[in-house]
Amino acid sequence: MKKSALMLFLTLLPFMAKAQNTQNSEDGKKIDKEKLESKDYLPEIHGTIRGKYEYQTTMGAGRFEVRNARVSVTGNVLPIVAYKAEIDLSDEGSIKMLDAYARLFPAKGLTVTAGQMRVPFTIDAHRSPHQQYFANRSFIAKQVGNVRDVGITLGYTLPTDLPITIEGGLYNGSGLTNQKEWHKEVNYSAKAQFLFTKGLNLTLSIQSIQPEEIRVQSYDIGAYYESDRFHIEAEYLYKQYSDNAFKDVQAVNTFINYDLPLRKIFNKMSFLLRYDMMTDQSDAKTTDEETGALVTTDYKRQRLTGGITFSLSKAFRTDLRLNYEKYFYANSSIAKESEQDKIVLELMVRF
Repeated sequence: MKKSALMLFLTLLPFMAKAQNTQNSEDGKKIDKEKLESKDYLPEIHGTIRGKYEYQTTMGAGRFEVRNARVSVTGNVLPIVAYKAEIDLSDEGSIKMLDAYARLFPAKGLTVTAGQMRVPFTIDAHRSPHQQYFANRSFIAKQVGNVRDVGITLGYTLPTDLPITIEGGLYNGSGLTNQKEWHKEVNYSAKAQFLFTKGLNLTLSIQSIQPEEIRVQSYDIGAYYESDRFHIEAEYLYKQYSDNAFKDVQAVNTFINYDLPLRKIFNKMSFLLRYDMMTDQSDAKTTDEETGALVTTDYKRQRLTGGITFSLSKAFRTDLRLNYEKYFYANSSIAKESEQDKIVLELMVRF
């Protein structure tokens, strides 16, 4: 399947190279026309390349890595029918099909999306790689709240003075690879965003999934404020397991970003500081061979990250990121090799 997906993208690339434009339609858009013109059928190509070097100070060892090599295709077959397909040709060396969905716009403010997608949950986990502020994602975005699945999502923007967007959907709950399984349980996720004033966003999310025997219920609240130079954000996630199968999980992500405009070589320089943490977590599937109880798959830890980002053009287009991550583990925690003190230098290009 991976080879077929790769061959499909390589075959389509020459035909779609002319279709790129600057319109913001990366996730599928509605075209305000009664009938499409010939040019409107042309799909668009977008992509993200992230190459980085990491030096782990504890081990005294380093590595080069292509963290992402994503390519996406979006377009329309009707004014109110859009599609998107996205593949990562190198997710730390692996090929993964990420998004594959069709999106309908049946009424003003209403969207219906069916297929494989990121479910509506949290703020930071919903950011694409080129939209990230740091070289490595937060614990909420990577370990605790990162969910892609297959299903259907409804979205609606309320026609009110206060912009409110609501999304919710039903999903398999078993991820991207086990799509042939039949499910008796209901797996859902929902998210509401409130834009109180310019630059101020409040997001509330809830998610309920059952990967195997144990149901996992998650709640998330987050907010951010943006001005001309500042971005300040805080998010909290709380996760529970049914029948007290595992202790409750808590995760926090907070950071601040300050942009300093530059005139030569770089468009701007950004100064960043982040604190994030998570308590012990189970994937709700891995159990102890003797007792059958869920085991810890991600150990409790805290992290402090400082960084500088140089932007060669508009933000999140061509960024050079330099980060230092300092980890703090409890005595009983086991630190993974990739989750220890390190220096990260990354070049990200978005096209």
